[in-house]
Amino acid sequence: MGSLQDVVIVDAVRSPMAKGKPGGQLSSVHPAELLGQVFRALLHRSDLDPGLVDDIMTGCVTQAGEQGATVGRVAWLGAGLPQHVPATTIERKCGSGQQAVVFAAQAIGVGAADVVIAAGVESMSRVQMGAAKIAQDGYSPAMWRRFPNLTSQGVAADRVAAEFGLQRPLLDSYAASSHHRAHAAVEQGAFDDEIVPITLDDGTRVGADSTIRPNTTVDSLAALAPAFSDAQVRARFPDLVSVTTAGSSSQLTDGAAAALLMSAARADALGLRPRARLVASTVCGDDPELMLTAPIPATRRVLRRAGLTPSDIDLFEVNEAFAAVPLAWMRELGIDEERVNVRGGAIALGHPLGASGVRLLTTLIGALADSGSRYGLQTMCEAGGMANAYVIESLTR
Repeated sequence: MGSLQDVVIVDAVRSPMAKGKPGGQLSSVHPAELLGQVFRALLHRSDLDPGLVDDIMTGCVTQAGEQGATVGRVAWLGAGLPQHVPATTIERKCGSGQQAVVFAAQAIGVGAADVVIAAGVESMSRVQMGAAKIAQDGYSPAMWRRFPNLTSQGVAADRVAAEFGLQRPLLDSYAASSHHRAHAAVEQGAFDDEIVPITLDDGTRVGADSTIRPNTTVDSLAALAPAFSDAQVRARFPDLVSVTTAGSSSQLTDGAAAALLMSAARADALGLRPRARLVASTVCGDDPELMLTAPIPATRRVLRRAGLTPSDIDLFEVNEAFAAVPLAWMRELGIDEERVNVRGGAIALGHPLGASGVRLLTTLIGALADSGSRYGLQTMCEAGGMANAYVIESLTR
């Protein structure tokens, strides 16, 4: 029996991020094929015998259609990998991939496994977001009675903006910065080590993100209409000013990512040099009506568990579901933007729901290593008013 701190991350990789709509660069790829290629690349980079993997934990939000048949298992077997390796699928909304990492670490920490792959995948071009819902609103009558102001996430983003005094120009400025930071990262080769090319059926290799818009400006974003201001919203919230647009929201995206976790002892026995270790993790809930504020208490809780303060953290990854999320988080916790999403976030890189948690981890590990930094903190808001958070320590300084 070990602990979370005995768990190391040997490596983490991701596919390119592609627009999640028909005609997107990865829209011709079955989601399991997409993930399968990422699995093979991860194993090749570590030169690991795939038969040593004890389990595969895959985050996927819309478990329907092509993603409805234990997609990690289908991906693994389709990639020609050993059939004795099992898999499971995890759904904690946008934090599904991050939860897969935590569950993998917990299994290793308690001695139930030695080697686990934590992954995530979402093909939003092929499996429509919301396709797995069994009812239009997804909530029970009792839930509505207790929380009568439940809304879509977009309206929740507008409500968070109002709650924290975030004006439209600030949201647009932040969104433009996300694209500029991501483009700068591309220009500097910062994503070269984390992206594994995906081969299409016709032999074409896709090796770069296609979601980044380097020419985005505050003025171009200011011209966009609010995205969540229909008549029904105005009737329910007559005083709410809609400030969230498609430009200050995360992009629908196709993508996959995977991380190789194992006990420190197993990594040492295999002669593998880990890139990072998990220090502490948490998951918590917050107001489901505001929905997107849970990263704030989750961050406070995980810092307490890690015995650290915000000033101890070198880099933060806060998922950019909407610009209001990291901006409210920074304002409440007093954290400066220079340490947050330094290589851009989901506004520029996209948000392939189930894969985003592992994508953020992959980027965070690389950013810590390249800057010679020690600690990173990652947190993600999730539908229903939840959030995951963990702290990692780079081992490549």
